[in-house]
Amino acid sequence: MEFYINLAIIAVFTFLYSIASGGFARTPFSGAIVFSLFGLLVGPLGLDILSLDIKGEGIRTLAEITLALVLFSDAANADLAILRKGFRIPQRLLLIGLPLTILLGVLLGRAVFSDLSLLEIIVLATILAPTDAALGAAVVSDHTVPAQVREGLNIESGLNDGICVPVLLTFLAVTVGSADSNQPVALALRLVLEQIGIGFVVGAGVTLAGSYLLNLCARLHLINEIWQQLPVIALSLSCFAIAQLCGGSGFIAAFSGGLLFGGLAKKHKERYLVASEGAGDALSLLTWVIFGSVIVSHTVTAFSWQNVMYAVLSLTVVRMLPVFISLGNTGLQNSEKLFIGWFGPRGLATVVFGIMVADSNLPHGDTIIMTAVCCIALSVIFHGVSAKPLITLLTKEEKQQIRNN
Repeated sequence: MEFYINLAIIAVFTFLYSIASGGFARTPFSGAIVFSLFGLLVGPLGLDILSLDIKGEGIRTLAEITLALVLFSDAANADLAILRKGFRIPQRLLLIGLPLTILLGVLLGRAVFSDLSLLEIIVLATILAPTDAALGAAVVSDHTVPAQVREGLNIESGLNDGICVPVLLTFLAVTVGSADSNQPVALALRLVLEQIGIGFVVGAGVTLAGSYLLNLCARLHLINEIWQQLPVIALSLSCFAIAQLCGGSGFIAAFSGGLLFGGLAKKHKERYLVASEGAGDALSLLTWVIFGSVIVSHTVTAFSWQNVMYAVLSLTVVRMLPVFISLGNTGLQNSEKLFIGWFGPRGLATVVFGIMVADSNLPHGDTIIMTAVCCIALSVIFHGVSAKPLITLLTKEEKQQIRNN
């Protein structure tokens, strides 16, 4: 009976939201905000009518599948011509901005958390470093945002979580004593090469084979119209799962596979991507319901001032200062640098990383997880509410700049 109650509540609310989605799109409230608040309202902290007994592994699986779909779709929709011209932006964000973000996160973490060891603070800074493709969709899909800004944010969010995985695994292994603490750099380099290299190879190989078969069957008219929306969903999940099985990063595989698919499919990609985008959006919203009802409901009353302070610092100074520094001499206006710096939302990747930390049994793992949950919750609100006003402000400045020139 409980299952049907839960299903009815989520299904009815999803139906109501979907038929009013156009109206919500004109408000400052993103889908992530609406569904997270709904989860809070019907969860234990509110009406207590939604009883979801979902453990960490279940949430992690849902978040990983959702992120794989979103990464593949976002990458496939990327404009490769613009990306080739402006690749220096994501390149600097990943090679300069990301390491500086982790470093600054560690320095401020030492000041905020007196009880955490240095290695635990490195773990915390790492799980809060990657940005979220799903939460950033409002920005990267808005064509009023300058193209190089959109594509830079899109590529960054698609690759930074895959880069952070080996770093996180390295320091988790050293912290819990399952690796040689005297050789963390060598371990990190090996994991980086494995995770990224295998991820790219699997993503490219699976997508090449899948695209060839898809085009061949389409030419032979073998694809039933009812089934033509499913191949891309299956292809994105294949990239993710096979890469994970091979010891690589499934996120890197999904994103690189999406980039390749977008280049191969070209004018037909919109028709193929409709279902995968819809599935990604649906799973994202379901994830935010669970986040609000299961995670936030059980943690929000226990946030300490250290959790909140570090979360705020992570979303502002820790993210924005390294981004501003890394984008020097790129030709971007200061307003564009600040815009890119601010729109580094934390979401699904941090959820996955947080569960990895929970499974590792660190001495102060609860503090790390509570800070991560606080950061995600604040990001859902702040980035969701600020997206449209700041996009409007940026485009006005861009138009004014054009007139002045």
